[in-house]
Amino acid sequence: MAEGIPGVLSGIRVADFSRVLAGPYATMMLADFGADVVKIESPSGDETRAWRPPVDDTGESTYFGAVNRGKRSVVCDLGTAEGCAKAVRFARTADVVVENFRPGVMERFGLDEAALRAVNPRLVYCSITGFGRDPGGDLPGYDLLVQAVGGLMSITGAPDGEPSKVGVALVDVLTGLNAFSGILLALRQRESTGRGSRVDVDLLGSLLAALTNQASSTLTTGAAPARLGNAHPSIAPYELFRASDRELVVAVGNDRQFAALTTALGLPELADDVRFVTNEARVAHRVELREALEAVLTTRPAAAWVEVLTAARVPAGLVNDVAEAFAFARSLGREPVVTTVDPATGRTSRQPATPIHLDTAPAVHRTPPPLLGEHDARWADETPAAADSARDPR
Repeated sequence: MAEGIPGVLSGIRVADFSRVLAGPYATMMLADFGADVVKIESPSGDETRAWRPPVDDTGESTYFGAVNRGKRSVVCDLGTAEGCAKAVRFARTADVVVENFRPGVMERFGLDEAALRAVNPRLVYCSITGFGRDPGGDLPGYDLLVQAVGGLMSITGAPDGEPSKVGVALVDVLTGLNAFSGILLALRQRESTGRGSRVDVDLLGSLLAALTNQASSTLTTGAAPARLGNAHPSIAPYELFRASDRELVVAVGNDRQFAALTTALGLPELADDVRFVTNEARVAHRVELREALEAVLTTRPAAAWVEVLTAARVPAGLVNDVAEAFAFARSLGREPVVTTVDPATGRTSRQPATPIHLDTAPAVHRTPPPLLGEHDARWADETPAAADSARDPR
């Protein structure tokens, strides 16, 4: 954050009851822009604290660290009356409550929307589920499961191989972004109505919406798309190719780029070949086209071809590993990593930077992911009397 500039969400307090990935991702984004996010954890902590290896220099799970920077951690044992009362006292002073328990669990704790809104009508209440509230409410909302039943695995992987998941919990991330957006919409609506609202997002709905062109094709034609590996169902050449040393991607999106590609490869005749003269023809003859292009691409290293094709304004790039991807971003003048420091202990954490940039209110990368219960003492000073007097829920 630029010195002296408050986060755009400064003054917004979030009671975060969510665990694992989707909810914590959403609340971390809120914290990145200045919200005061208090992560309310069980005595054993968020499950991802135990998802190790790998670990950071202090022995903490890097999975937990990935989505929990900038927050405070408070322990509430919701299995006890005292713990529930403690959590309720905090939640009733919050602007936003985020939870991802199974339907009915928050009611049992006295933390459901109706109970909290009775004392705080301005509350924005965000529920994240795997498959909605009913009748899918009892189904476990694990990312891998949703990738399978939501159709994503059926279109991911080699045509002659098994269905494959994406290499990161993408559905959780998408759902977290939807929750973040929904909360911001609800806060904006509250400005005009004076009342909070409920935000419901689920993993299955987030995935189905994210299928975009694949979903549209299925809904229009009635035919489910097949796996194409790294090829595109509607564009060619738009896939992975072998060079002499490693793979590269060529992503041609129009006829001009295709003509530039063929010229750069010394194959200008392909641009006039009836099999390849239009994108529709190239899609129909993608196998022959791939063979013709790869026969030339395999004669030189991938990096050399990327340089040639980029100069010809043909979209192309190496297949980087994650470390190479961060180095590539830096080579373009980006700073993709943020290092947060705990001012009290000097503890540090390195994480991907927030990808949203506001010139007047930049992100607030404040503190490392909290240790379990790290802020219990400060929380006790704030609730119930101090917090209730400091914040008027009306």
